[in-house]
Amino acid sequence: MEAATAPEVASGSKLKVKEASPADAEGPQASPGQGAGSPTPQLLPPIEEHPKIWLPRALRQTYIRKVGDTVNLLIPFQGKPKPQATWTHNGCALDTSRVSVRNGERDSILFIREAQRADSGRYQLRVQLGGLEATATIDILVIERPGPPQSIKLVDVWGFNATLEWTPPQDTGNTALLGYTVQKADTKSGLWFTVLEHYHRTSCIVSNLIIGNSYAFRVFAENQCGLSETAPITTDLAHIQKAATVYKTKGFAQRDFSEAPKFTQPLANCTTVTGYNTQLFCCVRASPRPKIIWLKNKMDIQGNPKYRALTHLGICSLEIRKPGPFDGGIYTCKAVNPLGEASVDCRVDVKVPN
Repeated sequence: MEAATAPEVASGSKLKVKEASPADAEGPQASPGQGAGSPTPQLLPPIEEHPKIWLPRALRQTYIRKVGDTVNLLIPFQGKPKPQATWTHNGCALDTSRVSVRNGERDSILFIREAQRADSGRYQLRVQLGGLEATATIDILVIERPGPPQSIKLVDVWGFNATLEWTPPQDTGNTALLGYTVQKADTKSGLWFTVLEHYHRTSCIVSNLIIGNSYAFRVFAENQCGLSETAPITTDLAHIQKAATVYKTKGFAQRDFSEAPKFTQPLANCTTVTGYNTQLFCCVRASPRPKIIWLKNKMDIQGNPKYRALTHLGICSLEIRKPGPFDGGIYTCKAVNPLGEASVDCRVDVKVPN
């Protein structure tokens, strides 16, 4: 008799084929030596549907969960009669105290109530039916917040700036860091303000600090779960001091205002009427203050009660009280100081009314 033909291989599945028995496919033939009560061999049921796993698209890349989250994976498969489904974790049997599995007719469920970082790894589902099998691999990554940076140091302070350095955290939370968050707080308010986010270096310069304030700094590590729960704080404060301003005074050159007398406004000729008071005016500039002398026809009239002479802020005036016909003539104002002298003249005519 011919050997039994093997079933076709399903796409993506592995097929294991056993050798055909010498017995006829229709049934075993009784040998002369067999007794009537000898047991007959049982045939396996025929495979109607090859085993195959339908892996959801979301599980074809690393499946990420946070510590404490629930993992509940439902993986559909096919196969008829019902295939045998088994799970492994990193090539070993599952820890049944943490992971539970339920296999149905058309799917298998992997369930973890509270995921821990130790649950990360490669999980493999194997579906077997006779000599055929199909496998699917799922990578699970359980992450948590990173630890804080190990230390932070204030390196330098100049002007309105401060330089910081820190070291990466020992524990990254089972995933790559996304960066660091740098914060500052002045000692007056004690409030923290973020100055840098998603920063990838382990040193930075904090600028635009306010003169007169003292600042402390801290740094958080950050990954996909968020910021670290704590952050190291600088032990030294950054004191932003006002730069000392040095005023250099220039030597004051004393100006010499000394000047010989000079008349800026001369006397003006005038005509007056007998019996009416008359005033003469002129202006003089000099330093030191000059001595003013009035003359009439080159005769000194100082002390004469008929005349009253006044000098104020360089304005010189001479009042002629009720002049008569003999008070006409040439009047002179002379200014004298140690640097020199100057004089101005005018003519005064006195008329008698008709």
